[in-house]
Amino acid sequence: MLVRSQRESRGLARRALAQELRRKGIEDEHAQEALATVDDEAEEESARRLLERRWRSGSGLDPEVKARRAVAMLARKGYGPGLASRLIRELVDAEAAEAWDSGSSVGD
Repeated sequence: MLVRSQRESRGLARRALAQELRRKGIEDEHAQEALATVDDEAEEESARRLLERRWRSGSGLDPEVKARRAVAMLARKGYGPGLASRLIRELVDAEAAEAWDSGSSVGD
């Protein structure tokens, strides 16, 4: 129950959830069972939602600053740098595609 509530309310990844369970004194065997309920797709979707919220809130910032802050936020939530980088690239690519699409209709 703790794993589900912390993942849903705070968006924590398995790594951060494991630390939280250790802090609460949950035995490793029980912690592993609880963490096994979190699948890769659910974890990635949580990271994506967190990232999209953070990305929108930094709309006036330099993209490099936004990316650095987003990676740091995801790291604090327990997400790995590989996943964070991939999701940020997806967002940057989507923004570039939107800018390209909206810019191409101006010259037509």
